[in-house]
Amino acid sequence: MKPSAEVVHAATALSSWLSGVCTEVNRLSSDVSSLLERNQAGKSRIDRAALKGLDEYPREFLTRNAFAAGAGTFFAVDTLEEGVPALDWWARKESGAVGRLDLDMTPGSSRYYDYERLPFFSTAASTGEQSLWGPYVDFLGFEEYILTFAAPVSVQGRFMGVAACDIRIRDLEALIMPTLRGIPGDAALVNASNRVILGNSGQYLVGERIKSGSPDQPRVPLDVPHLGLSLIYTT
Repeated sequence: MKPSAEVVHAATALSSWLSGVCTEVNRLSSDVSSLLERNQAGKSRIDRAALKGLDEYPREFLTRNAFAAGAGTFFAVDTLEEGVPALDWWARKESGAVGRLDLDMTPGSSRYYDYERLPFFSTAASTGEQSLWGPYVDFLGFEEYILTFAAPVSVQGRFMGVAACDIRIRDLEALIMPTLRGIPGDAALVNASNRVILGNSGQYLVGERIKSGSPDQPRVPLDVPHLGLSLIYTT
């Protein structure tokens, strides 16, 4: 069955907005890559001098992009000199102010943030492309459902880490729910793992896994490269 005009319009609008997020994350990763290229001066590992000025970019990102709750850079541990911070993460506080967020990087700790094993990092590392992880409950940061968008940071073809941003689902709702509600009937934005990111009704709950291939639940792939996003709707 051919999708209705409302479904096509919603898919186009969602693709455009999400592609805009990806463009901004790519810009952040490009800025960080250029900084390292300038500051690293041919060294094989990142030292503290190479990170001079790094904090400007996530702060500018958060100032420029009100949709994001946090932004920053996660480095591959094997690219760092000993003692160099493995991440630089900035978050928007309830007051609206932006400040650095400190996470526990002590192996073995109950709140150890082993980000290199998480999909947003490992997927970008293995594919060299943008990645998306979520929705998931971020117990170490915002303690609510979020999405993490990430893009690889590289210097002369070598993977150094990722630049990323977090979007709270509750903030995303205000931005894209009007588009989803423009579709007659139940509809949802779904990730590559068939989990609901956001739905326009109680039929689709955040984080719920959807069965693929159901004839009464068609889907339209979104035009957002590498992320595997789609729009599903009931007929």
